[in-house]
Parts: sequence; structure tokens; C-alpha cells
Amino acid sequence: MSDDKRSTTEITLLGRSYVIACPPEERPQLERAARYLDRAMHGIHSRGKVLDSEKVAIMAALNIAHDLIRIQDEHRAGEENLARLNERLGQALNGMPGPKEPAS
Repeated sequence: MSDDKRSTTEITLLGRSYVIACPPEERPQLERAARYLDRAMHGIHSRGKVLDSEKVAIMAALNIAHDLIRIQDEHRAGEENLARLNERLGQALNGMPGPKEPAS
């Protein structure tokens, strides 16, 4: 596809419109991400301490990145916990006697 025919999507962040190149199949995710970021930016802006749009965007990005890292750490810890439980279950099953032979 040539650059002239690239699919674009318009998003709005903090009242300002942006046209973003985006494949049609990724448009719903981009729009969802833009709404999430816009809410985060409005939350920071409404506190009144940060008014510059660029600084609001940076603060929102840092907050979102912080949340992502925390969730990734929780996910990793959950996977490690499941692996330990799976290992314990395997050990417990290996220690169980096998099926009994029927009497003839």
C-alpha cells in the first residue's frame, strides 16, 4: 500500500484532534487506547497543577507505564505461584499409589 493510501484514524486527546496512521483492523484498539489516554490526561489536567498539554501527556504516559509495570509484575508473580503449585501437585500425584489390580 502506498503512503498516499494509508488508512488513518482521527483521535482526540485533551480536546485536540490528531490523525494517526492505523491499519483498519487495529482501529478499535487505537480508539480504545485513545479514550483511555484522554481520560488519564483529563484527570491530570483537572487537578489544575499541570496545564501544559505536553506535560499532561507525559504525566499520563508515566502513570499508565507505572500501572502496566505493576500489572506485569503481578502477572509474573501469579505465573510463578502457579508453577510452584503445579510442581507440588505433580509431586503429590507421583507419591500416590497406582491403581489396584482387580482380584481374580
